[in-house]
Amino acid sequence: MPLCLFLLALVLSAWPPSGVQSIFINRCRSAVPRVCDFVCDCRDCSDENQCGYHKESSMLGTPFTCDFEEGNCGWKDVSTSAYRWVTDQASIAAWGTGPSADHTLGTNLGWYMAAEIRRSVFAAFARLRSPVMRQAAATCEIRAWYHLWGTGLNKTVQPALWVELMSDKETIMLWQNPESSISAWQELVAYTGRVQGEFQITFSSQQSSWQLDDVEFRSCGLPPPLNLPCGPDKWRCNRGSCVHLEQLCDGTDDCGDLSDESTPACRSFTVCSFEEDWCGWSAGPNGPSWLRNSSLHLTPGARRPSRDHSTNSRTGFFLYVSTAPPDLSSGAARLISPTFQATTTNSCSLVFYSYLYGSATSSLNIYYQTNGTMGLVHTWAADRGDYWFRNKVDFSVTERFQILLEAVIGAGHKGSVALDDLVLSPGCLQATGNLTITPGPASPGPTTPCAPEEFACDNEKCIRPELACDFTDTCEDGSDETSCGASTFEAGAGGWKDISVGQLQWVRENGSTASEPRADHTTNSSAGHYLGVGLAPGQMLSVARARTPPLGSSGLACSLEMHYWLHSDPQGFLALSILDPGLGTHRLAWHMQGTDSTAWKHVTVPLGKRVRPFQLELTALVKLRGLVVQSAAVDDIVFVNCDPHFTPPDASELSCNFERGLCGWYQDQSDDFEWMRGLGSDHTTGTGYFLAVDLAAQSARGLSARLITYPQDCPTREQCLSFWYRLDGPQSGTLSLKIQHDEEPETVLWTRTGAHGSTWHLGFATLRCQALQGYRLVFEALRSGYLGDIALDDVTMRAGACGPQESCSFEANACGFSSSWQYLWARQSNATGTATAGPPTDHTLGTARGYYMIVDTSKGSLPHGQTATLSSGQYRPLTHPRCLCFWYQLSPSDPGSLTVHVEEKGLQRSLFSVSSVHGDAWHRGQVTVQTAEAWKVVFKAVGAGGQLSYIALDDLHLQASSCPEPGSCDFESDTCGWTSPSDPTVGSYAWGWRSGISLGPEVDHTLGTTAGHYAYFDASVLAPGGHVAWLLSEHLPATAGACLWFWYHMDFQEHFYSSELRVKLSSTVGQLMVWRTHGHQGHGWWNRSIPVQSAVEFQIVFEVASGAGPAGGTIAVDDITYRTGVGCRGDGLGQMEDGKPTNGSVAALVIGTLLAIVLLLLLAASTCYWQQQRGAAGRILEERGISQGFDNITFRDDMVTITPLPGDGEAEPDISLPL
Repeated sequence: MPLCLFLLALVLSAWPPSGVQSIFINRCRSAVPRVCDFVCDCRDCSDENQCGYHKESSMLGTPFTCDFEEGNCGWKDVSTSAYRWVTDQASIAAWGTGPSADHTLGTNLGWYMAAEIRRSVFAAFARLRSPVMRQAAATCEIRAWYHLWGTGLNKTVQPALWVELMSDKETIMLWQNPESSISAWQELVAYTGRVQGEFQITFSSQQSSWQLDDVEFRSCGLPPPLNLPCGPDKWRCNRGSCVHLEQLCDGTDDCGDLSDESTPACRSFTVCSFEEDWCGWSAGPNGPSWLRNSSLHLTPGARRPSRDHSTNSRTGFFLYVSTAPPDLSSGAARLISPTFQATTTNSCSLVFYSYLYGSATSSLNIYYQTNGTMGLVHTWAADRGDYWFRNKVDFSVTERFQILLEAVIGAGHKGSVALDDLVLSPGCLQATGNLTITPGPASPGPTTPCAPEEFACDNEKCIRPELACDFTDTCEDGSDETSCGASTFEAGAGGWKDISVGQLQWVRENGSTASEPRADHTTNSSAGHYLGVGLAPGQMLSVARARTPPLGSSGLACSLEMHYWLHSDPQGFLALSILDPGLGTHRLAWHMQGTDSTAWKHVTVPLGKRVRPFQLELTALVKLRGLVVQSAAVDDIVFVNCDPHFTPPDASELSCNFERGLCGWYQDQSDDFEWMRGLGSDHTTGTGYFLAVDLAAQSARGLSARLITYPQDCPTREQCLSFWYRLDGPQSGTLSLKIQHDEEPETVLWTRTGAHGSTWHLGFATLRCQALQGYRLVFEALRSGYLGDIALDDVTMRAGACGPQESCSFEANACGFSSSWQYLWARQSNATGTATAGPPTDHTLGTARGYYMIVDTSKGSLPHGQTATLSSGQYRPLTHPRCLCFWYQLSPSDPGSLTVHVEEKGLQRSLFSVSSVHGDAWHRGQVTVQTAEAWKVVFKAVGAGGQLSYIALDDLHLQASSCPEPGSCDFESDTCGWTSPSDPTVGSYAWGWRSGISLGPEVDHTLGTTAGHYAYFDASVLAPGGHVAWLLSEHLPATAGACLWFWYHMDFQEHFYSSELRVKLSSTVGQLMVWRTHGHQGHGWWNRSIPVQSAVEFQIVFEVASGAGPAGGTIAVDDITYRTGVGCRGDGLGQMEDGKPTNGSVAALVIGTLLAIVLLLLLAASTCYWQQQRGAAGRILEERGISQGFDNITFRDDMVTITPLPGDGEAEPDISLPL
């Protein structure tokens, strides 16, 4: 559209709402067969755009990935009418019913695909289908993260989710979700196998709502043709690409044109695909049976292979072990080869593809057997996943032998074991004549008197299996704890079992056989052993994995210590994870990115208290092929303090400044993320250590982080626990101190919510013994968003009760306030919605879950003229005036009266009284207190004989200075009643309170120093388009004339950010914007005065808005002064009459709008003329673009802002006219 028409359209209509388009752009015009084939043919990889993935995720850094941050990547909704797919964002409010964060960013700002159910229909399906893809390699993996929720109609029904591959021939099931009771992001891994031609991937679900994120296609492209010669260890395919020599004649199309399987050298290999028959292999007698069949004829959903390996099709044949009746009993199914000649003059190897899925106790063993001898060559165990994996074994036998493949069906849940594509090398020469070999014993093992379900100690004592690997020696010889993961690897693998499926594996090795490391850590010699990463015969390009056996419950101080070696590029890593097989959870406990280090290093990994059996998993990724040697290894693994009955000596050291550690505080490993020990502006020294939770960190995923103690003995007298805390940021969450007596539920002792500024605050709580019960303490950080931090320092325990609280929100308890006489105050919340009288929400949280103090002043509860008294504890004398502020709410009709008294030496004096207010909002009250003696505050409610009437109190705070005028604040001691609402409809972003030593203005306006404080908001956290953050005054009474003065600071990059600062008047009947400005406002503090008039009660609102462009920079406000009965100098009048703009304001707005339209029309006509003169084609303005040559005019998608030059001594005014 030409520019002039664009401007005319801008005047006549609003800019259409933004949406994410899925547009395919193939800039180099690659041929269709080379589009979406996981290979970048265009220099900019535009041929791999909108293929169900982009060329790379800018957030994750992984190629061929769709993270849904920039659109749907071409995925199409093909659901039945009951469902629809949408791009969606998470919400903290959805916790317990949906994701609270996406998986990519781990915040509520990221995007994912969500299936929404629109109506309940039987047999309805939610389906999301990819664009057409082409030519998947045999190594192709589909990795994605899903969040699955049931319908809620029947919680015992496991929601179904599956992944299918659809080609022109058939549809194949690639993956289906395992049983799991957790509601969190979980990873799925599906393998396509070699796919020729075109295909599509479909994610499907039935009777559930679910979310999908971070879909990655890993190692899916065929090897590209090369102009350079292949290396000495590689072979050139007909299509010009190179494959490793060991990939020749192995039953897999690695080249992509089958040339590696059709070369003349492959004619001497013997391949059995079981497509026609058993190829001379035979099933052994007794036990479970090997059966030959295809997926097409097997019962679907029985965790059997969905396709064979040879043809990657449902019609292909394979062998599998039946676990159906009458073969349900555990046992060994044997597959026996023909007889082969001795390998004295040749080398015999067997490549085969195995399938072990659905059972952690099944295994596949391979033996050779001669007359009377049976030798174990290798064992594969555990659940390897829903696919066929390549295995290779070599045989060196000096006499005639047979190969025996044995599938052992373990106890418990029955999975599947299957075989396909047995490939014998040319050196496996079949013996001639009729030969008979007498079979050896089946699966020989140690003789033991114990039952199969028992654990046999080395001294032949039998114990229950759950007592093995429980960190306690139950066998007298300690043999039940010798193969549980703790090991120097000198005598064996220490219980670690390799479960790798790709080209890497964990192996026990030493420096004399490995390239790196050349010495172990235990003996520092080449003869010493360690667990290292080596090459494996698998075809997948995946990580090396090893697991321990199931470990028993552990104690709170439990940790794992080990030495590790990691020498790799930054793409390499070494990690330790904790698995809960019962729940299906997988949690990363430690991760180290690749470095160029060539030394052993030590690490301690906290494991914490675990009441359920768990396993540890080591994973590693390094490049073992190439010019640069890379390596990864572990050695000297030790479990420390893991006995659940062990209590460390420092368990009772609860006083801690965190300079040298956590003392008697421990990370709760059952929470979602961790407290981190930070170095910087601590409370102890100003430069030392403290504990902190950064809610914006990638590692801080989930809802809570908890510090817990060991059980403590009941003290003989009360104790006071004090600490210093910090809550800062626009979504800083909640910090709570809790106590748990023995096995009783946790009780909140103290809590704070929302931004409290970047300074340290003192918190404390009195600990009282409860019937001689032991107790433990918990510090819990609970997120309310993803932008903020919580810190803790200088925890101190001392004898005696704490003094009265100087701040009380009543969220944890009554803070020492007590009600006397006949009529009582009560602590109440409306969380259940059953409260007969009282505010629907508290003031602290602004929700029904919040607590407050209330007295029912109805005539049946508090008769007319009767008094209900609420008294605090004793405060220390105040030598200088301090402000006691509080928030109160009175019922709309006949609430009675509320008076505030200060009691000193038994004498009371009244400082505050109220008997009626407008509306049912929370109002701020304040009294200035100065006493020479100890004192307490007394709140008195007097009944007026009303019906359903009440008086409520919340958020009491004793400020450090005297009381300011209502609506005024210099922000030096606190925010003077200015608050940020928690209402999600206005963004749930809180303004902060800090000094100039941090981000924002270097000095405040009040003092002009770095020590001075101000209110601020970092606008860069706001997303474009409608997000706002509010700073609200207390409710102010109606006024016929008042003036609002304030100073503001908006010093950030000129003409780029579109952040706005607005001032509004808000009441029950509407809002009126009285002033606004945006963008760069010069350096330093600027002042503004605004006349205010309103016929109804109202609040002043400072609002930061993001606008249409990128928001950025820090906006600060200081020295707010509100005075009634006075006027303001200058313009900027904004008045309210009954909550509506005055006629003069409306007229001014109309005239201004008409003038803006005329200016735009003139500008559009001038631009058209200019374009005609130049003869240039029009262009569409980029969003957020700035017209060159008009420094004071900014075009945006929904308004035009015309900024006149400022006068002398004035801040730059801003008059914006919405279209």
